[in-house]
Amino acid sequence: MSDKTVGALGALSKALETTERARGALYEFHQLTGTADFQVGDAVRLLREAGHGAEADLVEREVLGRNVIPGHWTFQIIEAYNRTYYRPFAGLEHRLVHDLAQGRDHLHEAELKQRRRSTNGTPDPTS
Repeated sequence: MSDKTVGALGALSKALETTERARGALYEFHQLTGTADFQVGDAVRLLREAGHGAEADLVEREVLGRNVIPGHWTFQIIEAYNRTYYRPFAGLEHRLVHDLAQGRDHLHEAELKQRRRSTNGTPDPTS
């Protein structure tokens, strides 16, 4: 396989890894927002217990369970991201690795590992 093909597949895999990190950030956003919403519920309860019913009603009406963008809770954002971006991208990367590299992932890294291990005089038992 040519070095250019290895480089191109490496760049595509690196982009997918970055997308995986972005997807993780969405899950973190989802979990943090959900946690905050339950904490708002606690604050509403505590306001009521402290005798501030009108303020509790205001917080409950204006914040509790609110959509993060119009018509969407955070899980719906993740679902849309997975459906419209992540899965098509991951599928395409998998297809190209299968077609161009016979399914062998991380060719660039494997070559780098072999070069680095052979340059320091230590044989690599896993190559």
